[in-house]
Amino acid sequence: MKIYTKTGDSGTTSLIGGGRVSKNDPRIEAYGTVDELISWTGLIRDQKIDAKYTDLLVDIQDRLMTCASILATDCEDCPVKIPALYEEDIIKLEEAIDMMEEDLEPLSSFILPGGNPVVSYVHITRNVCRRAERNVLKLSEKFTVNNLVVGYLNRLSDYFFVLSRRLGKDLNALEIPWNPRL
Repeated sequence: MKIYTKTGDSGTTSLIGGGRVSKNDPRIEAYGTVDELISWTGLIRDQKIDAKYTDLLVDIQDRLMTCASILATDCEDCPVKIPALYEEDIIKLEEAIDMMEEDLEPLSSFILPGGNPVVSYVHITRNVCRRAERNVLKLSEKFTVNNLVVGYLNRLSDYFFVLSRRLGKDLNALEIPWNPRL
């Protein structure tokens, strides 16, 4: 099978149920941003970090592929089986967050992203995750969206924030609090 079909040359693309929509459709924007998030997550995974983080990042990429599949579906009774997202997927993120936070200093202000390239990559990934969440919420104004997708993206952005702090501590990166000029 060739990678190119030429069916998108008119500016439309097909959904899993067979419908065709504009490539700037909110559904495409939502799952396209999730696709970008999958790539940024892979970039974090490719850094020299502990395997305890990379193993979960592979799992996160898999769950994000599931989210993208759900968002790309335009049928109730699809002829193909769509992977499922579960509440346990969100709980797994929460448990990872709790473990990483155990010996982190509590925050009393916002922090400035940076301190180490890996930490910066995680912050960028968190930003993309927030954008994906906003795009999914925008999509939900027009279509029914699985609430677990929204919940997963919301918790995932929290996970990336805590991962940035955890990796910062592991890598002895300076965490700079934001002190606004007043």
